[in-house]
Amino acid sequence: MPILLKPDECRVLGVLVEKAQTTPGQYPLTMNALTNGCNQKNNRFPVTDWDEERVYDAVDSLRAKKLVSEVQFTGSRVPKFKHNARETLGVDTSQLVILTELLLRGPQSIGDLRGNASRMHPIESLETARAVLDSLMAPAPPARPEPIVKEMPPPPGGRARLFVQLLCPDLHPLGSLMPNERAYEKQDSPAAPGMGDRVSALEREVAGLRVALSSLAARLGEPDPLA
Repeated sequence: MPILLKPDECRVLGVLVEKAQTTPGQYPLTMNALTNGCNQKNNRFPVTDWDEERVYDAVDSLRAKKLVSEVQFTGSRVPKFKHNARETLGVDTSQLVILTELLLRGPQSIGDLRGNASRMHPIESLETARAVLDSLMAPAPPARPEPIVKEMPPPPGGRARLFVQLLCPDLHPLGSLMPNERAYEKQDSPAAPGMGDRVSALEREVAGLRVALSSLAARLGEPDPLA
């Protein structure tokens, strides 16, 4: 049976994967850190304002699906939580970060996915991103008996084909692209040739800077300044 997730589970799982990749020194996460990660304003769509009780309910259901585990460290007064997505979903790191982007931000083009996912794990080229997406669009028994990503035609007024995750198909309706994604689609038009490529390049550069800043903070033992 394929694993199906609820919207709240998608957000919590996505945050755990993201923080494991971008701030490993602060991972696993406490319930407070996980709640803050769910509610942060960058790299999230939609932005939420959840309390710890709602986040804990999602964690509890993810534990039942073997996607999250609670860990208790010696000397720690509070439990922490980590994801088991690689094992349970049967994915590698490249597949996992692209899937996480789709969970946290919704449908995206291949260029957007490559740029946004690279803040968590390097995706060297569009060809690499395409190969990863192709692998997610094919079943991989026994962990993945069915595809967990699907390619869609461009939305009205856009030219780029979009990719959507299938763990929770109704999580981000295709008509609800992130505001910056809608702007990207509008800018990349005959009236402004190449604008989309320039925006994408800038987004990749910013994503790389974000990763470097988060990694530096982790090495210094400081909180992630971008969380």
